[in-house]
Amino acid sequence: MSEKTDGSRENRHERDRPWIFRTYAGHSTAAESNRLYRSNLAKGQTGLSVAFDLPTQTGYDPDHPLSRGEVGKVGVPIAHLGDMRALFSEIPLERMNTSMTINATAPWLLALYVAVADEQGANRKLLSGTTQNDIIKEYLSRGTYVFPPAPSMRLTTDVIAWTYSEMPKWNPMNVCSYHLQEAGATPVQELSFALANAVAILDEVKASGAIALEDFPKAVGRISFFVNAGMRFITEMCKMRAFTELWDEICRTRYGVEDERYRRFRYGVQVNSLGLTEQQPENNVYRILLEMLAVVLSKNARARAVQLPAWNEALGLPRPFDQQWSIRMQQIVAYETDLLDYADIFDGSREVEAKVEALKEEAREELQRIEAMGGAVAAVESSYMKQKLVESNALRLAGIEAGEQVVVGVNRWTESEPSPLSTGEDGGILTVPEHVEEEAVNAIRAWREARDENAVKSALAELRSAAAEGRNIMDASIAAARAGATTGEWGATLREVFGEYRAPTGVGKSARDDGAQLFEVRETVEAVSSKLGRRFKFLVGKPGLDGHSNGAEQIAVRARDCGMEVVYEGIRLTPAQIVNAALEEGVHVVGLSILSGSHLALVRDVMERMRANGLDDVPVVVGGIIPNEDAQALRAMGVAAVYTPKDFQLTDIMADVVKIVERRLDQAA
Repeated sequence: MSEKTDGSRENRHERDRPWIFRTYAGHSTAAESNRLYRSNLAKGQTGLSVAFDLPTQTGYDPDHPLSRGEVGKVGVPIAHLGDMRALFSEIPLERMNTSMTINATAPWLLALYVAVADEQGANRKLLSGTTQNDIIKEYLSRGTYVFPPAPSMRLTTDVIAWTYSEMPKWNPMNVCSYHLQEAGATPVQELSFALANAVAILDEVKASGAIALEDFPKAVGRISFFVNAGMRFITEMCKMRAFTELWDEICRTRYGVEDERYRRFRYGVQVNSLGLTEQQPENNVYRILLEMLAVVLSKNARARAVQLPAWNEALGLPRPFDQQWSIRMQQIVAYETDLLDYADIFDGSREVEAKVEALKEEAREELQRIEAMGGAVAAVESSYMKQKLVESNALRLAGIEAGEQVVVGVNRWTESEPSPLSTGEDGGILTVPEHVEEEAVNAIRAWREARDENAVKSALAELRSAAAEGRNIMDASIAAARAGATTGEWGATLREVFGEYRAPTGVGKSARDDGAQLFEVRETVEAVSSKLGRRFKFLVGKPGLDGHSNGAEQIAVRARDCGMEVVYEGIRLTPAQIVNAALEEGVHVVGLSILSGSHLALVRDVMERMRANGLDDVPVVVGGIIPNEDAQALRAMGVAAVYTPKDFQLTDIMADVVKIVERRLDQAA
């Protein structure tokens, strides 16, 4: 075929380079994760995206009481320099682009990364990658914050200032709107809240004087973003174009950045995990592909890096094959299609331009509201942002429950053949063996015994001094890493200086009326409350380190809608604290929400403590991403009911919980 008859090749421009291909990965141990990384790189992955376990993300060692059940579950445990060495064994960091999803402990994990790179003989100036390091969104969505907002912002500033001079190719933070959408954000909220977060960070950096004013535009140019793309394909693509234009506008008007290179909206993306379904999980393949297209089709707003979830993430931890499937999806789009041969195919579209302008206008209005409150941090501390996310998520769930928002296989076309993808011996997911935690505990104790204790104490003393005196903590953190300090010791040292923080839950009194169904549940709640002699009381608890509180928040909101008195104290509670609250509050049912895979260990602990405190008659229900065999094990422990993502009708769950309490009451009578 001639060039002219082949779709007018003369109209094409030079083929673009593809984005960086990533998968978000890490589990069990550093050695196991390293094998997975090297395997994925051999399959054509071009960058790494490291998932850390919850103890690592929140600054605890594997043998800390709060780490129980959490070690290696949602990511790789990195407790010290030896773990970081093992994680990147045989991977030359000078030639690798590494993204690390880490926030509160970002300075520490970056310090460990730099220490390993130094050991490899790498040139720090050539190290490229990203630390997520957006602490503001942690108060709103993921919940892996540690310190109060002011010192947290200072730590982010320290990383930005240090990398600017020491690691100029490194992105010291990416403003992360991904988790805002996971928490229920609308496109306008994702735009405005993320941009407000970016402004708060850059204002802090500028005010600190850590970077000279003449160099500030370059520092702005190193800020990146990490976004989400959902199923509303056109809206999501327009959102990305709006992001690029609004960011350019903010850089020009607020910060006076004249060089276009430093105003570019540079972003990576993981497409929506919130919309992946446990029911008919094979449908998730199509969802992931469509969501990816939303962030790669528009050349002027194309992602710099893409990491795709696996089809089975609503079921549990993906296997290597599942991650390979996601890598292949990116490679097929980048190399088998002609997508990268053309300029932006949406330029000149009246529909696209109108939608982009509408999103920008609404986002500007929201940005002005946040600015009037005193900025993003003030909007977090006042609970404004969190309340808005909880409200938006409640509306999203209500739309699914009512069938107004169609989810194939969930609320329409639910008849299904059994999925051969998830009916094998392994249940279609990778499970983390129970012995991983015990081995990690033994390993860290051996690490402490083998190191020079005086060197560690001296390094931690210097870290404490740097934090207390307002000096940049990066050099002291790297020195502590080399001396053999642990993640928990770094976290404990800074907790001594900065204290800890509990963010607002955003769960206020609601006034929702769902019509007949909700009215029926309210009537039942009233009847059972009369039998009990007081208002029906429901404790919603988040044991362990899992900070994904969206489900717990929506359960708490719906329970209040149904007329119950709700006890909800937010995230990161020990089983002992939850049982103590159940005892002191005199609750009639305890609901535990766990999405990190640590449900067996944590629920077992709660059940044992309930019995020891004479609360055998108080039923316990559990919700989370829980495989069938684990659900059976939980029921064998005495759990009254187990709910998973397939149980999307929240009012039905409330009706079920009331029946459970009523049955217990009748049996006791």
